[in-house]
This record gives sequence, C-alpha cells and structure tokens, in this order.
Amino acid sequence: MKEKIKLAVIGCGVWGQAHAEIFAHHPYGKLVAVADRDEKRASEVGKRYSIPWYADYHQMLVGEECDAVGIATPDFAHAEPLLAALGAGKHVLCEKPLVTRRDDLERVNDAAIKSGCRVMVDYHNRWNPPFAITHERLATGQLGEPVNGYLRLNDTIWVPLEYLSWAASSSIIWFLGSHAVDTLSWLFGDRIKRVYSVCHEGVLRSRGVTAVDTYLSTLEFSRGGIAQIENGWITPNTNPLVNDFKLNLLCTRGMVNMDLSSSNFFEVYSEDRIEHPDFFIKPRIHGAPSGFAYAAIGDFVNRLYRDEEFIAPYEESVAVNQVLFAILESAQQREPVEVRY
Repeated sequence: MKEKIKLAVIGCGVWGQAHAEIFAHHPYGKLVAVADRDEKRASEVGKRYSIPWYADYHQMLVGEECDAVGIATPDFAHAEPLLAALGAGKHVLCEKPLVTRRDDLERVNDAAIKSGCRVMVDYHNRWNPPFAITHERLATGQLGEPVNGYLRLNDTIWVPLEYLSWAASSSIIWFLGSHAVDTLSWLFGDRIKRVYSVCHEGVLRSRGVTAVDTYLSTLEFSRGGIAQIENGWITPNTNPLVNDFKLNLLCTRGMVNMDLSSSNFFEVYSEDRIEHPDFFIKPRIHGAPSGFAYAAIGDFVNRLYRDEEFIAPYEESVAVNQVLFAILESAQQREPVEVRY
C-alpha cells in the first residue's frame, strides 16, 4: 500500500487550522508539523494534534520530513513561504491568490518550474456545488456558450474592520476578486483579454482602514464573452451571511441564476434574532468538517496521492493573478487595460 503523504502547514489562522484538520484526518495524509510566527497560536495547534510546532517555517522545512505544505498566511505574505517550500522540494497548496506583486509572481513561477513540484491555489468555488453543476452543463453543451455574466461577491464591513487585522495591507480584489475572476474564467472556459475597472473609496478610510471600498470591473474574454464583477468590503453587517454572493450567466441556449447569500432556504429563529447557519461552505456535520471549502483542501491530498491533475491547475491560477494586476491597474488609471500573460 502506498505511504501516506506527509503534510505540514504554514500559517495557523482560521484557514491554516482548516488545512491542519483536513490533513490530520485525511485517509491518504498525515499531518506532521505546523508553523506560525505567533508562537502561542502555533503551539496550540501543534499540541492539539500532538505534532511539532515552529515559530519559524524555515526551521520546520529543514527539521521535519514532509512531502507537501499548506500555506495559509495573509495574502500579501504568500511569496516567501512559497519560495521556501518550493526551494525545499515540497508540493504546495496555497490560499488565494498566489501572490499580490508582479515581481513575486515571476519569482514563484520560476521556482515552481525549477523545482518540478506541484502547486495548487485554493480556488474552492470549483468545488461549490451550484458552480460545479453549472460547469458540467456547460461542458455538455446543454446551455450553449456563455455570452454575458455578472458575479457579485462582497463581504460585510465586519470583515475589514474586525475579522482581518491586516485588511489595510490587502484589498478586496485579492481577498474576493481572486475568487470572482477564477470562477468566471472557469465557467467561460476562456482567458480574459482586457479589463476596465472603477472603484470607490471613503467609507473604510473614515473607519480607520486604508483600503478601497468597492470595485466594479468589466471583463472581456478572448472568444467574445463579456462579464462584470462586483467586489466590495462595505456590505452592511445585517446581510444574512458574511458574503453577498450572486451570479447570473446568460448563454446561447440557456441561463443560470444563483443567489447564494439571501435565500430563506434555511433560517433559525430565536426570541431576539434570525440566524442563517452555514450549511454548505464549511459546516460541521456530526462533529466532522463538511462543505465545499473543506472538500477543496482534501482534494489536493487526493490528487497528490493518486498523481492526478488538479481541478484548479497552477497555470490557470497564474492567469488569475495576471488579470487581478490588470484590474488594479485599470482602476488606478480609469481606463481599459490589456491583460499581460
């Protein structure tokens, strides 16, 4: 029987702990170590699984025998752990996006090619059932070709003000725009050739966070399809879910419409409030992690173990980054920008 894949995690925040839990209980995987510059947090996760923990991921990569690494540091801090892991000959599952600087993308791409290691970015909407079903129906030709798309993926203002201590060092384009671009590129089955984006600032700055409030971006695909994406960080906290998530996709022989954040499919009423519990992103069912966000992490291990192609190929994740750079450039210049691949 093939040996289990030895797995380590860099970054022990919310998503790093999700990596650790899935790795620790995966039938083909074995969690061997974790690292986080917050020594207390690293030690808590390490003790939880009775494994070594490190405050310095370089020491972990040298001191522990592992085959692959999950990187769940803040998005602006992906490049150095990626380079270190690839330099140590480790396969990588990286949270989105791959990097946030163009020069870092070149460095990481060079390192990935040189190392021969496999890299997957956690674009987990490819495991999201409504999107996966839509992708399958597009692949069979049932809906024809995508013509026009609109995707809204916003966060409530709680995210930049309270959830993310590092929001000012990031952008909603990195945090959620990356998912939006990947999802539409996957559904259209095509590369984006040109973007035009505008943005609004002021709300977050007035609350002490130096970040853009919202972006509206138009995407032109190589084969003629067009789409718009809306990504913002100022949705009111009274929104039913943290994400405000909508999709409309018009095709030559059909249409898909999704409202993934405000339906009354599942509501819980108490004396003082209405709740909309998460039942498909990353809920816990009978004490175990479930949902498509966890499925993406587990599938990384599955496909490494079976030596199968990733559902989110590395090359497509690099292309997403190049589109995101163009969106930010367009919003700054207030004019259309060609995507440089």
